[in-house]
Amino acid sequence: MLISPRSLGMNSAMDEINLIQQAQRHHLVVREIGEEIDLEIGPGDDDPSFASTPLMSVPPEATSEDQEEQKQMLMASHHASEEQEVGKASQKKRKKKVVKRWREEWADTYKWAYVDVKDGTARIFCSVCREYGRKHRRNPYGNEGSRNMQMSALEEHNNSLLHKEALRLQMASKDKIMTIVDKSIYVKALTSKTAGSIIEAVLRRDPHEAEFIQSVQEVIHSLERVIAKNSHYVRILERLLEPERTILFRVPWIDDKGETHVNRGFRVQFSQALGPCRGGLRYHPSMNLSIAKFLGFEQTLKNALSPYKLGGAGGGSDFDPKGKSDNEIMRFCQSFMNELYRYLGPAQDLPAEDMGVGPREMGYLFGQYRRLAGHFQGSFTGPRIFWSGSSLRTEATGYGLVFFAQLILADMNKELKGLRCVVSGSGKIAMHVLEKLLAYGAVAVTISDSRGYLVDEEGFDYVKLSLLRDIKTQQRSLRDYSKTYARSKYYEDAKPWNERCDLAFPCAAQNEIEQSDAVNLVNSGCRILIEGSNMPCTPQAIDVLRKANILIAPAKAAGAGGVAAGELELNRESNLMNWSPEDFETKLQDAMKQTYQKSIKAATDFGYLKESSEVLVHGASISAFLTLAQAMTDQGCI
Repeated sequence: MLISPRSLGMNSAMDEINLIQQAQRHHLVVREIGEEIDLEIGPGDDDPSFASTPLMSVPPEATSEDQEEQKQMLMASHHASEEQEVGKASQKKRKKKVVKRWREEWADTYKWAYVDVKDGTARIFCSVCREYGRKHRRNPYGNEGSRNMQMSALEEHNNSLLHKEALRLQMASKDKIMTIVDKSIYVKALTSKTAGSIIEAVLRRDPHEAEFIQSVQEVIHSLERVIAKNSHYVRILERLLEPERTILFRVPWIDDKGETHVNRGFRVQFSQALGPCRGGLRYHPSMNLSIAKFLGFEQTLKNALSPYKLGGAGGGSDFDPKGKSDNEIMRFCQSFMNELYRYLGPAQDLPAEDMGVGPREMGYLFGQYRRLAGHFQGSFTGPRIFWSGSSLRTEATGYGLVFFAQLILADMNKELKGLRCVVSGSGKIAMHVLEKLLAYGAVAVTISDSRGYLVDEEGFDYVKLSLLRDIKTQQRSLRDYSKTYARSKYYEDAKPWNERCDLAFPCAAQNEIEQSDAVNLVNSGCRILIEGSNMPCTPQAIDVLRKANILIAPAKAAGAGGVAAGELELNRESNLMNWSPEDFETKLQDAMKQTYQKSIKAATDFGYLKESSEVLVHGASISAFLTLAQAMTDQGCI
């Protein structure tokens, strides 16, 4: 087949037009949400002939969509003249500059990709896996020998599974943050005008702090009878709801490419009325001041309910450790501690692990704290490394949840053996809940991650649990479990609350159980819900569970095991003793029993029936508040 020089020239022009059309179809977003780079060059630019360049042929590789667009362009340009052909050379030169500028601008602003030189050629790399080319190839034309090599590299990147997942995570985090800012506050009806006035004051002062307001409402709902019995507690409660100290600071850090980033750091030392603060640090993109205050408030009540005299704190950063190298996380943690160390110390505040903060992060944080403080006093609770205390710290919260469930069942003349349990989350707490459920003969059937949940109808055993831990250690998807156990199923974008169960252990994040999930739990036969994460149920979900008489064990009581273990490892006398696992579990069971009994007693003292589904929720809040109120009264108005 003979092709004229004119046709060859026009094919080249069409290649470049296709390049820009493909780029426009990708809808690449830069700088701000919804703002796109304009690749068109209209009349009056450097090359006036560009806007009306004749298009005379369609390349065979074009899709039907491309052909439709090109036919329309052909009809619009059928009056092309010879003068327009003269500017073809300058058009090509100008066009390439536009594409080059667009690529550089896009790469500088688009968070999930960057441009780097590989073997002397500029490539577009994914920020998640830091690979390009075949690692991302998903389209048949995405080969390095194609006519539009740079655009093919871009298509390879955009069509890759990893890149799509990065986009999904990015949009999910943005949607979550927007939801937090824009969603309306659910205000519960209170029987007491005094309690209602306290809620109104919090709403006026912090109208956008949804998580904190939700936490406060739950506690005040439990304290209505306490306030009605003694008006002195109103002023105490108003003072308690304002943190003693709120620390907000910037955290600048440098990634492995030498680029600088800035995150926000938070530490809310909510109350030191009972002693030095203890509380976790959370690294997650959704972290904000509202969540920091909610975590500090919940921790204050949890510590007051425990057998140990401790204050409460919470905090963290909107930094996301996922996908970061060890060096990047080390630099961030060191920068974070450069500001926070001034407010820490054994007699003031010692942080612990929370979501996104594990042994690696705590090790880096403590190393920088030791360097800045100039001494080795105290240790941050949690990590299983040389400078920590008890090596059983990470098991304590998960084990404590199961021990607490045992205490509830014992009062019902039942036991865990043979009961069907659903667990959410796949972190340290969830894994240790599974481990202890297996030890007591329960049938645990689910576990979940950020993408969905895994169900094994036969129940997990110790071999399966070992496989799950290997999968999480290697940061693989829970879907890989089904490659070994074909009868299991992994459900994408779903939660485990519609699975048949007797007990539920939510151990993932706050507000993971919504109203529809609560309905599913009721329909699935659940009778007891043990909160492993702080405030896992939305207010609407709690209303559904209460109406169905499902017993709720609140995290401030059921999760006290972590507090007990943290104090044991910080206690010098305990550290000098060689604790066996059996001795440690005995100590932990005693602490959980004390917490359970205190909650039941406080609720019954204020007229709640022991058989009520709300007895533990109300009793835990009442007991914790009365302990704090006594200390605040004794210490005066400070």
